Amino acid sequence: MLIGAMSIGADTSSCNSPDPQPKSASGVDKVTVKVPVGPDHLTTEQRNVVERLRRDNEPGSIKHLYVISAYSGQVLIYSTVKGKVTSSGKRLSPTSVKSVWINDSNGTGYRDGFTVDIGGQTGITQEILQDDGTYGSSTEYLYWFDTKGVYHQHYVQGGQILHVSSEPIGVKSVVINMEISAAPGTTPSDAQPTTTVQPTTITAPTPKK
Repeated sequence: MLIGAMSIGADTSSCNSPDPQPKSASGVDKVTVKVPVGPDHLTTEQRNVVERLRRDNEPGSIKHLYVISAYSGQVLIYSTVKGKVTSSGKRLSPTSVKSVWINDSNGTGYRDGFTVDIGGQTGITQEILQDDGTYGSSTEYLYWFDTKGVYHQHYVQGGQILHVSSEPIGVKSVVINMEISAAPGTTPSDAQPTTTVQPTTITAPTPKK
């Protein structure tokens, strides 16, 4: 009887032991690190997300869009942007909605998502309303803020590169300048200039010695 009691005690102890930490196939253990935060109690990544949302939704803001050939590096299209560029995947309503109540095996009703009104009918969706107040997803891109505080977005899609910035950037020429309108009685191909614009020069800061 004593042996049986000791055996039971050993099994109980093993059941209460913490789960083993993840380990790679090569035998490397998972490592955690304490990420430093600034005076605002945000990490750099969090601060970038906050600033991006603020810049993208700033009333009256103007940005600059450049469509660049991935093969020649030539700017194919230039256009100003009122506010921000938006992906076609962004929506004001979710794409999937189901009835509010779902009956489980016991016949008990429960909600399985977030309540949403569609056409006067209340339903639920498992899609989450995002920080910008929309559903859906954006085209993937990189974004950053340079040392002068200029906001940049960079998209790479097949044979073209899209670059959006909060300030103009220096380019040699533009094939199609969306800011130039054709004069009355002319076709767009007759408008001048159609192929080039004066480059905008941005002087890089002098490195400190």
